[in-house]
Amino acid sequence: MNAEQQLTVNMILLAGVVITALWTVMTARLVYAVIGLAVTSAVLTVVIFMLNAPVAGVFELSVCAGLIPAIFLSAISVARRLTPQALVVRLKEQARRFWPLPVIVVLVAIALARVTVAAPPAAAAGAGQQDVRTVLWTLRQMDILGQIVILLAGAFAVVVLLKESKNG
Repeated sequence: MNAEQQLTVNMILLAGVVITALWTVMTARLVYAVIGLAVTSAVLTVVIFMLNAPVAGVFELSVCAGLIPAIFLSAISVARRLTPQALVVRLKEQARRFWPLPVIVVLVAIALARVTVAAPPAAAAGAGQQDVRTVLWTLRQMDILGQIVILLAGAFAVVVLLKESKNG
């Protein structure tokens, strides 16, 4: 596969991750959200394997695409269902509250597409012997930034999900 084909495959996979993740958080039905989570994790697994990280790929596939959705489905099976009227009210409230989200996602995607990431410097002769701090802070800066963003997004999601409603 040449470089142009590889780039096309990567862009399709990353677009797939973004689309399935957005569908997961925007769908009104919990079962569909769990299925979306599993599909998002499965597509992300392909990306991880393409980055030559098989251990992380196996972990992502087994835990994030398999175990977590199974736990969520078991929790959903014991939860009570919303009435159709309450569901319509919730959908209208979500649409009112989250209307800027697609615009923000597009703007962030455009901004990230314009950012050029400098390739890490060539590994020194004893690269296998480098200090962990040196590797993390000089060679893997974008990974650290990505992990920070994911942790903050997860913390924000937990706060939003567990926040008590003022109406009820």
